[in-house]
Amino acid sequence: MLNVAKFGGTSVANFAAMQNCANIVKSNNKTKVVVVSASAGVTNLLVDIAHTAMTTEQVLAKVAQISDIQFAILNALDNSQDVSDKLAELLDSLKELALHEELLHRPDLKDALLSHGERLSSLLFSAVLKQNGLNAGNFDVRKVLRTDNEFGQAAPQLDEIRQLSQSLLLPELASKVLVTQGFIGSDPDGNTTTLGRGGSDFTAALLAEALDAETCEIWTDVIGVYTTDPRITAAARPLPELSFEEAAEMATFGAKVLHPATMEPALRKNIKVFVGSSKEPEKGGTWIVRDCTTEPSYRAITRRKDQVMVTVKTPKMMFAQGFLQKVFTIIAQHKLSVDLVTTSEISVSFTLDNPPNSVLQRLNRETIEELSQFCNVLVEENYDLVTVVGNNMHSAAGVSSKIFAAISDYNLRLICYGANPHNMSFLVGNNDSTDVVNVLHKALFE
Repeated sequence: MLNVAKFGGTSVANFAAMQNCANIVKSNNKTKVVVVSASAGVTNLLVDIAHTAMTTEQVLAKVAQISDIQFAILNALDNSQDVSDKLAELLDSLKELALHEELLHRPDLKDALLSHGERLSSLLFSAVLKQNGLNAGNFDVRKVLRTDNEFGQAAPQLDEIRQLSQSLLLPELASKVLVTQGFIGSDPDGNTTTLGRGGSDFTAALLAEALDAETCEIWTDVIGVYTTDPRITAAARPLPELSFEEAAEMATFGAKVLHPATMEPALRKNIKVFVGSSKEPEKGGTWIVRDCTTEPSYRAITRRKDQVMVTVKTPKMMFAQGFLQKVFTIIAQHKLSVDLVTTSEISVSFTLDNPPNSVLQRLNRETIEELSQFCNVLVEENYDLVTVVGNNMHSAAGVSSKIFAAISDYNLRLICYGANPHNMSFLVGNNDSTDVVNVLHKALFE
């Protein structure tokens, strides 16, 4: 019986926040592996250093900000001498990479730099656990989290992760609670890699899978997963349970409390996932499970901002074979990911998610020129994607009519419905999306 607990950036932002997390770990003796993100604010500072041309003084100012965040935690520890030398060593390494003249041009150096956020917070949190009477250690996840060498968005190698976790990580859990890093891994040559933003949730789920854990807890700053983003409407309420499929849909279509890839390992091994607030653990949270006690038609509403829609059109498409293949081959060659697709007799429209690597930058002139050789190309932006997530939506009577009746006053630019039973998605203008979510929430949940 093993539990893997993950704590996000706000949960390890400072000593007081880490103390809350320590109490959570102590309250569950099944928690043997703890995965942490970088302390809140640190990753953003590291990203600035890694991607922005700066003077030496500007870089050193950013490094100083990171040091201040970490030293504030160190100075609150009773046993600070136990980790002070290692902390200083990590900060020196960070500074050296931050000043490296090749940093902006080498993805491997960027990943090495970005890894320091989690390495610093895990070192400090292991010391906080020790101060709370636990036999805790700091484990370098790069020993077991093997990935390919696609720096910035590395893909985990599942068989190797399992083999290494079973041989190197599992034996230590009999006597220790091990604190390790989310978001980072290593390639076959030992180079540090990163899994992309939000990768700490993914790390926790991958380790839970590799160690045959029963549960995986995701501790963040909200009380579970809500019916919609509570920043959009105060009427949003936390959900006691979700199915893996519902959670995957919500994560994919904009629910930021979950990383989309987190559900894959959990689903493969039927690992129950809990999402709760490290600030208010007594308020419970959301359990994500294979089989829910109820399967309502409407479970939640998500919004994903900054969407790009591309329409390709040609009379030659009529009765033509291979047109779609040509279009999507070009899109794939340029490493763009298509989300929603609709077709007519002579045109195809599809959406591309914009952040974090701007699609408008990656949908470059070369991509459009290749498509333009055999069709007209229209690129539209300033859209948001709103998705209603639920169950049996394609077959339950009245589900779609209730949704469309609620938002009849708004222009829907693209609609996708029926490809699976769990969602209905549509593009709306970004100026309308807040109102659309509010109106839908009132019609479906209030």
